[in-house]
Amino acid sequence: MAQIDRRTFTIAAAAIAAASLLPAAARSATVPIAKNVVLVHGLFADGSCWSGVIARLQAAGLNATAVQNPLTTLPEAVASAQRVLARQDGPTVLVGHSFSGMIVTEAGMHPNVSALVYVAARAPDAGEDYTALAKTFPTPPASAGIVFDGDEGRLSEIAFLRDFAGDLPEAKAKVLYAVQEPFHRELLTGKTTQAAWRSKPSFYAVSTEDRTINPDLERFMAKRMGAKTIEVKASHLSPISHPQEIAELIMAAAGQPVK
Repeated sequence: MAQIDRRTFTIAAAAIAAASLLPAAARSATVPIAKNVVLVHGLFADGSCWSGVIARLQAAGLNATAVQNPLTTLPEAVASAQRVLARQDGPTVLVGHSFSGMIVTEAGMHPNVSALVYVAARAPDAGEDYTALAKTFPTPPASAGIVFDGDEGRLSEIAFLRDFAGDLPEAKAKVLYAVQEPFHRELLTGKTTQAAWRSKPSFYAVSTEDRTINPDLERFMAKRMGAKTIEVKASHLSPISHPQEIAELIMAAAGQPVK
């Protein structure tokens, strides 16, 4: 009998260990109900890029907060998100656009975080060299438009209008270009030390017309994490051009009904 018990225990332990290696969405068919949403912006933007999404989340009764990403170093950017997460009073959906997928992947380990949403975002594994991963896919056009003034980087106007905000009216895109926040070169060298998507329910919005991150790279990362995925016919700035679709995906991640 003792041998049977040990064998049963060994099989069960192996099954549990194997399950722990599966992406979060593959291990959980449901998500915790959350009333809080924390949103993080990426490069060439600021927290206001979430305004249209926030208005819709608030109308649905959710408490939404946008983090002002300092765009300095990855540890400082993660810390800025963690401070906001610590102020939340319960389960919280953490949302990241573009570069801030790096932040979501790391800061998403915070105990308040119940689910993750990636919007046309980087989604590295722990310790992964994202730049090397991205090079396995065709280089998106916006990459050629990054210019540096010393250690500060920004996107040129032509690249911003054509490759970053290509589906927005030109007048609106020019306003966004005028207020873009430069990023520090060191920010691009950071690597995540853990991957929250391996242990928490994850969602991904692919921008099919993206010229800043290759759409096939977005699909690869979404599939790898086992995320519930939607595809939006949008430029990289889907939170601005398609706020309804993005808000509905966030509501799903919060376990809220979508009207």
